[in-house]
Amino acid sequence: MRTIYKNGTIYTFNTRNPIVQAVVIENGRFIDMGSSADMVLQWGSQAQVIDLEGKTATPGLIDSHLHLSIMADSFINLDFVGITSKHEMLAKIQAKASQLAPGEWIVGSSWDENLFTDGGIPTISELDYVAPVNPLFLTRTCLHATLVNSKALEVSGYHPAITVPEGGTIVLDDITKQPTGLFLESAANLIRQYIPERSYDDWKKAMRQTMHFAMSKGLTSVHTNDPLYLGGLEKTWNLFNELLNGEQLGLRSNLLINHEFLPNLKEAGMYTGYGNDTLQIGSVKIFADGAFGRRTALLSEPYSDAPGHYGDAMYDQEHLYELVKGARELDMPIAVHTIGDQALENVLDVLDQFPTVAYRDRLIHAQVLREELIPRLKAPSRIADIQPRFIASDFPWVQERLGEERIKLSYAWKTLMEAGVICAGGSDSPVEPVDPILGIHAAVTRKKPGETHDGYVPEQKLSMVDAFRLFTELGAYPTNEETLKGTISRGKLADITVYSANPFEMEEPDELLTMKVEMTIIGGEVKYRRHS
Repeated sequence: MRTIYKNGTIYTFNTRNPIVQAVVIENGRFIDMGSSADMVLQWGSQAQVIDLEGKTATPGLIDSHLHLSIMADSFINLDFVGITSKHEMLAKIQAKASQLAPGEWIVGSSWDENLFTDGGIPTISELDYVAPVNPLFLTRTCLHATLVNSKALEVSGYHPAITVPEGGTIVLDDITKQPTGLFLESAANLIRQYIPERSYDDWKKAMRQTMHFAMSKGLTSVHTNDPLYLGGLEKTWNLFNELLNGEQLGLRSNLLINHEFLPNLKEAGMYTGYGNDTLQIGSVKIFADGAFGRRTALLSEPYSDAPGHYGDAMYDQEHLYELVKGARELDMPIAVHTIGDQALENVLDVLDQFPTVAYRDRLIHAQVLREELIPRLKAPSRIADIQPRFIASDFPWVQERLGEERIKLSYAWKTLMEAGVICAGGSDSPVEPVDPILGIHAAVTRKKPGETHDGYVPEQKLSMVDAFRLFTELGAYPTNEETLKGTISRGKLADITVYSANPFEMEEPDELLTMKVEMTIIGGEVKYRRHS
């Protein structure tokens, strides 16, 4: 089937034909582009012609790092996104508990005490009051802290001498030395393992809804990390395969596989690039440190608001070396969560000891830099996998964590791009909203929607074009797919996002916030269309 999309303002990000009116698609790929009249004249015979009615389009939007499975929680469990009150959070928990039988788990996500206007993190006594007979497992928006109640401690068999997994912390009350209910990093696994598994059909339904939601935001491809949450490599692959290759939902997915499943990859004969244009195995995912919210991101100098505290390394250098070695034995690249500058340096020190592989290694987040680390990121075999929207959530409070001098090279996306570091843009959803337009807005304005100042560290603002490049052209690089997607070019996969307005002609970037996704086109097929 041949399809022509005509009468658009189509930004191709292809220097040969930067703006065209029409594209011609056959067998899921672009075969030509140009003026509407020429394309219809040359290719119109026996073609389906779709009128874009003057709307603006770009290459299909790509999210380089998110967690579809955790996003799926919002279709099943409690979702605290946007909650600005501890009282409101507790009320939602109490309402949920009233609907459940004693002993049924309440699982929730995306709370953020920095948004609360009436106090900080709920105490364990407050959690016990609203859910006395239902165990709680509530994950913070950063995914690095979890709240539990006394019932969850009871079910999991907690005792003061319990062995805490490496890299984890159970926060204790200074006076009573009893758990406050806050479990950091890997300590949450002590509780998580007792949550009953969802049925396969429940997961499939929730993942289907999540993929449709992602496409409604204009996304045509995602790089997603899910096996720990979905229960392993086999289940993860099967779910995605049935939805994408079986049901042909459309959303191209590259699967980051946690290092814990390296033996399973080897046994299954899977490797980076295994699969097809719709579903592929990606990099080996490793965590090197935590996050700023609980001061677990690893810094080379102490936190400015916590003298003597540097954050936490998930693994010592010897262990980190062995993890990378395990990936390299399968000729696979790594994708490492590195927020603090010391975590970044630690990973680069290990990577320097190994030869490169066919695919690029990914340094995810890279939020705090030092001048001497930037040239080491510039290697063509490395990608800085960044999340511009973090600016909206982390500022201004992160300035207190890092101090005036260090903040100059933090969230420094422009510095990285001007230095020649390959960067790709993502959301880390559900840490941030999956909507890539919000990420683009943050990259261009360096502030939250509604704020009127000049932006946080305004010299790091990106142009509209560079912000879109992060989520289109550059989003193809982490998976070595720059010859397949990211620009509208002959022979490439026919993925397009269509908008209600032209972002490149906006007088004010805040106009992005009212722009809608009109269509999401994957392989030439309309997978989402907005209904007014």
